[in-house]
Amino acid sequence: MLERQKPIPQLVVELRDLVVLYVRQQTLVPLKALGRYVALGLAGAFLMGLGVVFVTLAALRALQTTSDVFDGNWTWVPYLFVVIALAIGAAVTWKARGMTKAKQS
Repeated sequence: MLERQKPIPQLVVELRDLVVLYVRQQTLVPLKALGRYVALGLAGAFLMGLGVVFVTLAALRALQTTSDVFDGNWTWVPYLFVVIALAIGAAVTWKARGMTKAKQS
């Protein structure tokens, strides 16, 4: 038996529908999921940064108000302590990030 072939315009429409469906399935849906993931990551990073700022300010104010050691010419020392603490925190974070990348490869 001979099978009838579909007309060319119908084949073109079917091909277009197939390509559109493929693009949606393979690109748009994963990009939407990735967008949500990135948005939550950015929100988390913002909130973590805000928390670090508040904890740092609290530590600075605690150093300034609870001790009389930093009066007079020593008022800059609490700022130095806070900057050193932030540098140590940044170094630990950077090192942990590097260890995570090393594990993945």
